[in-house]
Amino acid sequence: MKKLTTALATGVLALSPLVAAADSTDPIVIPIHNWSSQIVMSNVVGQMFEEMGLNVEYVTTDSQAVYESVRLGDVTLELEVWEGAFGASFRAALEKGGLHDAGDHNAVTREDWWYPMWTKDACPGLPSWEALNDCAALFATAETGTKGRYLDGPVDWLKHGKERVEALGMNFEVINAGSAAALWAEIGAAEADKRPVVVFNWTPNFAEAVWPGEFVEFPAWEDGCDKDPAKGPNPNALYDCGNPATGYLKKAAWDGMKDKWPDAYNVLTKISFTNPQIAEMAKFVDVDEMEPEEAAAEWLAQNEAVWKGWLN
Repeated sequence: MKKLTTALATGVLALSPLVAAADSTDPIVIPIHNWSSQIVMSNVVGQMFEEMGLNVEYVTTDSQAVYESVRLGDVTLELEVWEGAFGASFRAALEKGGLHDAGDHNAVTREDWWYPMWTKDACPGLPSWEALNDCAALFATAETGTKGRYLDGPVDWLKHGKERVEALGMNFEVINAGSAAALWAEIGAAEADKRPVVVFNWTPNFAEAVWPGEFVEFPAWEDGCDKDPAKGPNPNALYDCGNPATGYLKKAAWDGMKDKWPDAYNVLTKISFTNPQIAEMAKFVDVDEMEPEEAAAEWLAQNEAVWKGWLN
């Protein structure tokens, strides 16, 4: 009987959660936004935490307001802090206190106006923004009249396309897409007849492998271009620069996370995804049409050597 008890105990230990008892049983709250890589990555990390025996809760959260939510502890962390899109909101929350920088991913990001390569055939001066503006008529639609049409990201991404058009005196009208899927649909629809199109895009994501293209080259980013009119070529306007061409991708954490879930926090600081890994996460949803939970499970199954090292 003693041997059997010992064997059972050994089996229980082998199956026990990887997390120490120090971590709270309260759920780690992970925010979900409206682009595929963030949704899949959130599920990847959530499933890693569940592998550790922790409780996880997902909440749909505005991608700008989330930093205030992290600061207040309403959500626990943010896994994709893109410098171009969310740097200002992140810095504002940092100044108030309550959240902190939990480290960078290996990925290098860029977010800006973008076109598929067939567009350059029609407007060979690209990627210069001045050349794009000279070609504005190529992008005109019934919706925009004589002005070119630029399809920006969803309104809540706060890409400031309208402000840039005004600051640089461009002959374009900015139309906001309702979702990331609408951006891909725009490119796909233009591909059939090689219609010139310019849309908001970013890297890393799956699109760069499906549709080779380039970012428009605006005046180079200067720190303060979003706050100080003296920065950039127009001394009377903000947002007259392009976004950072080699932007960061950070993680943010509520200050209380490291005390409430110390083991999970330790794992969070180790997590660091690369451009190809993030692009693959997005591809599972946007190309292979998996559900985010399924895509996360598939990514984890294919990359055990990556993530199990973070848990150890």
